[in-house]
Amino acid sequence: MSSSIVVAPSLLAADFARLGEEVRAIESAGADWLHLDVMDGHFVPNISFGPAIIKALRKHTTLPFDVHLMIAPADPYLAAFADAGANHIAVHPEASPHLHRSLQAIRALGCKAGVVLNPATPIETIAWALDLIDIVMVMTVNPGFGGQAFIESQLGKIAALRTLIDSTGRPIALQVDGGITTITAPKVIAAGADTLVAGTAVFGAPDYATAIAALRGPA
Repeated sequence: MSSSIVVAPSLLAADFARLGEEVRAIESAGADWLHLDVMDGHFVPNISFGPAIIKALRKHTTLPFDVHLMIAPADPYLAAFADAGANHIAVHPEASPHLHRSLQAIRALGCKAGVVLNPATPIETIAWALDLIDIVMVMTVNPGFGGQAFIESQLGKIAALRTLIDSTGRPIALQVDGGITTITAPKVIAAGADTLVAGTAVFGAPDYATAIAALRGPA
């Protein structure tokens, strides 16, 4: 089962003084994607980085860039992130007045389209847009800061989404972000997740390859 689990280390937990080295290190350690949390200090109470950093990192790795936009509005910036090298762009329904249009725009830019559900955001928000969604991400913490405690109530949401995704017959990734550790990873995988975002569990570990393998679980 572990070979099918995608691990996407979150750059937010990396050493910002040596980002290029950090990105090359996680690729060598077996990471599948690089998760990039973009925060504007408006939609979430923190500021991280923008397209310029992503563009600068693009030449350091061949990993898919999984960009999570915690910004509002998101639509005016989609092209800039695609141009910077994003392979996937995920938006929050709350950050766009027309989610369907945002997803169409992301796909028109040649990127995979993702939607992010905050802990209190219901599944019904995306039920009628699944034909345009490539990645559904469940936040198991409130967005905006790393290192928060895992919210157990989201396990039921993950399981319900697994059923909904399977009913479509489409290869939609079910991603989980927030408080992912060797303790919580088996729980979200058991609930149906196939993609894990991990920050401190990878970048805070002494050996990145061991940490990534541990999140995937036993072979």
